[in-house]
Amino acid sequence: MRDAACVQFMQWALPRLRMRWAGFRKVRRQVCKRIQRRINALQLAGAADYRGYLRVHPAEWDVLDGLCHITISRFYRDKGAFDFLGEEVLPALVRLAAARGDSMIKCWSAGCGCGEEPYTLALIWYFCAPSARQSSDIAITATDIDPRLLARAERACYPGSSVKALPDRWLTLAFDRTGDQYCLRPALRNSVSFMAQDMRQTRPDGPFDLILCRNLVFTYFDRERQRQILAQLNERLRPGGALMIGSHETLPDSVAGLCPPCAHVPIYRKAVEHRAG
Repeated sequence: MRDAACVQFMQWALPRLRMRWAGFRKVRRQVCKRIQRRINALQLAGAADYRGYLRVHPAEWDVLDGLCHITISRFYRDKGAFDFLGEEVLPALVRLAAARGDSMIKCWSAGCGCGEEPYTLALIWYFCAPSARQSSDIAITATDIDPRLLARAERACYPGSSVKALPDRWLTLAFDRTGDQYCLRPALRNSVSFMAQDMRQTRPDGPFDLILCRNLVFTYFDRERQRQILAQLNERLRPGGALMIGSHETLPDSVAGLCPPCAHVPIYRKAVEHRAG
């Protein structure tokens, strides 16, 4: 399928899935390849015929929704933001926990893919917050819609391209290398648990001290769905907790009117990178 035809099809289909074309512009080729494979599997002539197929077969929309899941990730993505978590956010959350007589920091990584994000958080906790570890433990719940990605996350073995941003010392101390695969050692994996969930429909029980919701809701979903999910995130965030969104993401307009407590939630995004860098 030519790029122009795919763009036209996505601009027609995405709003019907409650998604935003603007979020897919830079990653559309990944989705276009999947759509073309689906068109081929259905033995259709092209995007126009696929439109007609969707009109006649409503269940196909669920298939198309699955084709639009973006799976770009790696360890230590947005290094400045993660450094800031280790240096300031996690210690602050430990102090808040201590003040309420709690020794467990509960975190949620939403849309975790193959596990690079929650495992990065576990590494940050281990290597960058040693004083916090002396008095507290961390429990990281990681969710994703795709069971295949979660199976890979639980194996915790990654190619060199996924771990190249990590410091050499971390690679040596935290991973076992076999050929071109880096497998995270069990001691670093034990704090992370995985669940298959579509966050548009269900979410893990809170409350959480830290929620990482990056490069998903506030990139790809339409604004109304963003507002709805933000309110639901806020319900699961402990007072004084932190919500971390992507470095290029912004929250939907009129947040205060729709979700008054959200005004008190620390939001760590692009400014965090400048602060840490």
